[in-house]
Amino acid sequence: MQAQILGPAAILVLWSLIMLLWTGGTRFPAMAKAGMDINKSAPGGRGQDLETVLPANVNWKSHNYSHLMEQPTLFYAAVVILAIMGAGAVDVMLAWAYVLVRIVHSLWQALVNRIPIRFALFVVSTACLIALAVRAVVATLFYSGAVT
Repeated sequence: MQAQILGPAAILVLWSLIMLLWTGGTRFPAMAKAGMDINKSAPGGRGQDLETVLPANVNWKSHNYSHLMEQPTLFYAAVVILAIMGAGAVDVMLAWAYVLVRIVHSLWQALVNRIPIRFALFVVSTACLIALAVRAVVATLFYSGAVT
């Protein structure tokens, strides 16, 4: 099961890069439409500087990309721990559930961004992550072979 649990992590890495490309693909045209020229901007500009300049629905993609650089780092750590210790079928299922819900969360935030649904998706993905983290702790503190 070690290789199988790495699949969801690899997909989430790829998805994060897709969100990065989507961010750039919407931001640069919106910046041009707003009359901004990145070649003439002040040194040291940051993405947050665009919050009041670009439309909200353009910024949503960037917000989600930032979110994918936050909590999923814990997911990657839990997955690596479980891969090393011997992931079981439940671990793989939880990892896939986490990734699928995070992708749905990304799409919702980037396209619709209604908070109640977005928050519910976040809660479900966090529950999967908590379960993975607990299983990683059990696998390491009470090691006796693969966690089942």
